[in-house]
Amino acid sequence: MTEPPLDLLYSETEDDLRAAVRALLTDRAGHQTLLGRIETDSPYVPGLWKSLAADIGAAGLLVPEKLGGQGASHREAAVVLEELGRAVTPLPYLTSAVVATETLLALAGESDAAAGLLADLASGRTVAVLAVPLSTAPDAEPPFGAAIPGVADATAADVFLVPRADGLYAVPATEATVEPQTPLDLTRPLARVTAPAGSGTRLADPEAARAAVRRGLLAGAGLLASEQLGLAEWCLEETIRHTRERHQFNRPVGSFQALKHRMAQLWLDLVGARAAARAAADALATGSADAPLIVAVAQAYCSKAAVRAAEECVQLHGGIGMTWEHPAHLALKRAKSDQIALGSAGRHQDAIAALVGLEPPL
Repeated sequence: MTEPPLDLLYSETEDDLRAAVRALLTDRAGHQTLLGRIETDSPYVPGLWKSLAADIGAAGLLVPEKLGGQGASHREAAVVLEELGRAVTPLPYLTSAVVATETLLALAGESDAAAGLLADLASGRTVAVLAVPLSTAPDAEPPFGAAIPGVADATAADVFLVPRADGLYAVPATEATVEPQTPLDLTRPLARVTAPAGSGTRLADPEAARAAVRRGLLAGAGLLASEQLGLAEWCLEETIRHTRERHQFNRPVGSFQALKHRMAQLWLDLVGARAAARAAADALATGSADAPLIVAVAQAYCSKAAVRAAEECVQLHGGIGMTWEHPAHLALKRAKSDQIALGSAGRHQDAIAALVGLEPPL
């Protein structure tokens, strides 16, 4: 049976959700607010998670209504991540509302504990984090061991989903040791998580756990492309705004032909990134058999596009782009961090080759 064509357009509901999320972030988590918090003990803006997750209901977008969620889809979650990417917002949305939620959804039919935890996540009362390094690709085997380094948003977690040789466990944060690490991207904290053997509640056997973790990481990689898209959009818009206002020789610097060409190339990159990110979100939402391939294409393209946009944003701002006071460095660090999150571009290119049967060059 032929699958329906991918829908890359935004619906009216998605546009309304975008407007609500953007208004919240503009009011509560502007760049100047973030610049004042990134070197503190916690970059998270107090109360912002409750407003987004519970008041707007964004935490439960992927959770069916019968399990306490909104019964939406990956398309709506992708819109939220676009806005979080634009604002470089420090929130555990990707890690909890996408990766951990999708992992638990794979187990909800078999595990009452997983279903109960899903309801807590959907309400915004609980933050769960899959205890694997941020760099773990969807097709990679999660590392087993007492101490797991590089776990994103671990400091915000109430519960850890811990893969072990004998299955997947839900471990309360109070039973684990969380040691903060120094990340490149200060808006997405990393930590080493140590969950003692025997701690937590077993959610799944090894085979089911492996499939659930893969599903969670695949959804995370696919929707990370939307975060990268939103980040690239902000970089281009901010660069255009600056080059219109900045004058040299009594002319806006944006009128110089060389800069026009560079920004035109960024716009082309952005168009491609939007198509790839929307395709990944729609493939995940519809359960397409080609979702692993489409997600790999989106990550291979969008991770590079976001870095190029952020680098150009810094450079085309001139001297001010190099300063700590301007938010361009937040975008660049998030783009570089995202470039290796949930699998590098090279790892996803290898996945594409394997999925379509391309032989490696001799």
